[in-house]
Amino acid sequence: MQFLKNQIKFLTILFSLVCSAQQLPPIVKYSKDIYNAGIQNWMISQDNHRFMYFANNDGLLEFNGSKWILNPSPNETIIRAVKCINDKVYTGAFMEFGYWQRASNGQLNYTSLSESIKDKINDDEQFWGIFPFDNWILFQSLEKIYAYNVKTKSFTIINPNSIINKAFKTANGIYFQTTEGLYEIDQGKSKLFLSNDIINKNKLINIFDTEEGLILVTQKQGIFKYKEGVFSKFETNIDAQIQQSNIYSSQILSDGSIALGSISNGIFILSKKGTLVYHITQNSGLSNNTALSLFEDLDKNLWIGLDNGINCINLKSPINSYLDNTGILGSIYTSIVYDNKLYIGTNQGLFYKNLNSDAKFEFVQNTKGQVWSLFSYQNTLFCGHDSGTFIVNNSSANLIFSASGTWKFEPLAQGSNYILQGNYNGITVLEKKNNNWVFKHKIKGFNYSSKYFEIHNSNEIFVSHEYKGVYKFSIDKPILNATNLFKFENPVKSKNASLAKYNNQIYYASKEGVFRMNSKTKAFERDQSISSIFDNDEYVTGKMIVDKSNKLWFFTKNYIYYYSSGKLSSDLKKNSLPIPSSLTNSISGYENILQLNDNRYLIGTTDGYYILNNDDFKFNNYKVSIFGISNNVLNSKSKNVSISENGIFKHNENNLAFSFAVPEFDKYINAEYQYKLVGLHDEWSEWSFNSHILFENLPAGEYVFSVRAKVANSVTDNIATYSFVVKKPWYLNSWAKFIYFILFVILAYYIHKFYTIYHEKRHQRIISENNILLELKELENEQKIMKIQNEQLTQDVDKKNKELAVSTMNLIKKTELLNIIKGDLKNSTDSSTNSIKSVISTINKNVKEENTWNLFKEAFDSADNNFLKKVKESHPSLTPNDLRLCAYLRLNLSSKEIAPLLNISLRSIEIKRYRLRKKMDLPHEQGLVEYILQF
Repeated sequence: MQFLKNQIKFLTILFSLVCSAQQLPPIVKYSKDIYNAGIQNWMISQDNHRFMYFANNDGLLEFNGSKWILNPSPNETIIRAVKCINDKVYTGAFMEFGYWQRASNGQLNYTSLSESIKDKINDDEQFWGIFPFDNWILFQSLEKIYAYNVKTKSFTIINPNSIINKAFKTANGIYFQTTEGLYEIDQGKSKLFLSNDIINKNKLINIFDTEEGLILVTQKQGIFKYKEGVFSKFETNIDAQIQQSNIYSSQILSDGSIALGSISNGIFILSKKGTLVYHITQNSGLSNNTALSLFEDLDKNLWIGLDNGINCINLKSPINSYLDNTGILGSIYTSIVYDNKLYIGTNQGLFYKNLNSDAKFEFVQNTKGQVWSLFSYQNTLFCGHDSGTFIVNNSSANLIFSASGTWKFEPLAQGSNYILQGNYNGITVLEKKNNNWVFKHKIKGFNYSSKYFEIHNSNEIFVSHEYKGVYKFSIDKPILNATNLFKFENPVKSKNASLAKYNNQIYYASKEGVFRMNSKTKAFERDQSISSIFDNDEYVTGKMIVDKSNKLWFFTKNYIYYYSSGKLSSDLKKNSLPIPSSLTNSISGYENILQLNDNRYLIGTTDGYYILNNDDFKFNNYKVSIFGISNNVLNSKSKNVSISENGIFKHNENNLAFSFAVPEFDKYINAEYQYKLVGLHDEWSEWSFNSHILFENLPAGEYVFSVRAKVANSVTDNIATYSFVVKKPWYLNSWAKFIYFILFVILAYYIHKFYTIYHEKRHQRIISENNILLELKELENEQKIMKIQNEQLTQDVDKKNKELAVSTMNLIKKTELLNIIKGDLKNSTDSSTNSIKSVISTINKNVKEENTWNLFKEAFDSADNNFLKKVKESHPSLTPNDLRLCAYLRLNLSSKEIAPLLNISLRSIEIKRYRLRKKMDLPHEQGLVEYILQF
């Protein structure tokens, strides 16, 4: 038990050590990685176009609100000083000073002034200050002051023969400090202005003109004032702290406040009376504790050139922030003002402090854990907590309900002694008894989580459940039971949806839009007017909050909207604040806003809160400008072109890029741009945060590029325009077209001539082809005639062969007959008679072999185209008898038929055939007759 008490004491002490609740203006941080230059920034200035310039380690750094541009130092040394005077930007560096002037193409070009007096500049001399005065520009180093006359372009050199600590300009004079005191420059010469122990022994940081006289800021001794010969201390309420902080830079602001930048303790902002307004360090939002330079711009922003980066403090912003860098407070879910105290409920517990003070937040005992809601009713502060319900009494809280976590509270009716509270598992009732609030009972019949619920017509309860949808039920008189439970089909369930009662009407907001309960149809209907906020901007949450002045608040990705009742009609009036969800940094579904008074609101975030002054939410009339135009030929490096005059580009210079900007530097405001290119796209584009647009492959023609901007909800007064022409290629100009026409006429003539010749040749070719076809036809006919003749000849030959064969057969039969007769005569008995012998002799003469053969040979060669000659040539060894056998075989005669013709036996014919095959050297498989027929 003692251990638990010690733990509670420890937690109480820890939470009481929350850092001072200082509410600070917004701080915009630019790191080295953003502006891409050196880490240190020694001096800051602004030109008439509101562009910012920084004397940076790597050169002259330029920022137009959209783009950072580094202009390298002319001699590659650190730029220590910068000052915008009229249309020039003067800079000082190591043994070099001069000015930059913007050329027609938007780029800065450098002109050296020190080059003409190079021999008068000491070795190792650096220039730390630049001051305009009348017709003079003064450049201050640690050794001399060089006064340049802008009219005569001549120099006057002031050499005090002593180290110059720093030079200063006021409305009426130029001063510089040495170890001998403070000097004033008068008529080109220096004279001692002020000398005392404070001035002589302490480094002066700056001198300002005020109604109280001169204000002199020292490095370690605080602030002093000098008027009419009287030198005195300028009292502040943080003198000791200033003296210990080692002041390095200072700036008097337009409202008379004094800003001090230190080496190790951030910056201080004092009122004109010397009271601390802000002390801002790295712990409370600065990027670095070393402020090398300070500058107030035309919009009253305070720029800080740090030892590591650049910061911009929006001193006149309608939004101040409290940042909890310790993490002790946690994410803020709810807040309330009660008994002149500000209570904030977070995921770490409940905290409070006196309202409108910079006192520390203190922890409310017993409330460790998540606080969901705070509700004030009948002089009692209720706390809806993860552990249940607490009643808060200053620094402590008493738990009166612990059965379930509590989301929110609603009195049953105005002045009622009953409060309904939405819990994790339904709705319960609190009752006021004997002036004390106590838990009464849980309403039966509804057990769903009731984070959002509303009471309508005293007995109807509407509940929104993120994962189930919207329910409605009635409660009986004893507030015991939920009856007539009904689940709406529409609208459907949605992530981060919520329910609220506004002007006695039930509203439901989700990703699908905002829906209002129709009391006649008893159904939810989409409110087209309010839903437009989700149609036009990305949905983040459906959270709705009704403040004490009867405004209905919504949160989207880029804006916070609120609706209020109209004065002359029932229509709701929409207002918007350009505060994006990324900056409010709230947990989706847990957005919260508290009305502190008529126009001041507190917006809780995950690491603190914002204080918003709605009355001050006004913005300057900014102007948009085109600061860069470049074009390029395909596959070549782009080049900048003149902005001040209309452009004329070649046909291949048709890729144009435009860069434009609004020089506004508010943390919570981002400029949006809209453009059109008349001649290509005549309609305005959609609003976009992109400040650069590229048009590629533009066709030849005349164009006008226009761009306008919107800062918050206000469109800029001006429209920046640029007119240009993309010329036609040389081969499409008038002379080229005339030449093309002449060439066309000539070409048409020659084409006509060509086609005439072509058709003539074609005609002749057709005639020639027809003649050839005729000749071919004639030749074909001749070939057919020859074929017929050959066929006729073949038939004649065949006929003769047949005739020859018939004659041969007749001869064979004749010979056979004669031989038979001859035989018969020989066999007769009187064969020896002379008459018989005479007959036999006659027969022998008629069957004489030689005569028969000669006759046959002549006829055979005539019929068979010298067959015997061909055979003889192929086989020279053949005898006449062999040839005779070949001839008979050619006639396809059998051996039996050949034997009588040769007057030999059948056996002898077979032998002759065998010998003939051998002489012809025929292979075994080759037929003799087959071979002979091939000739």
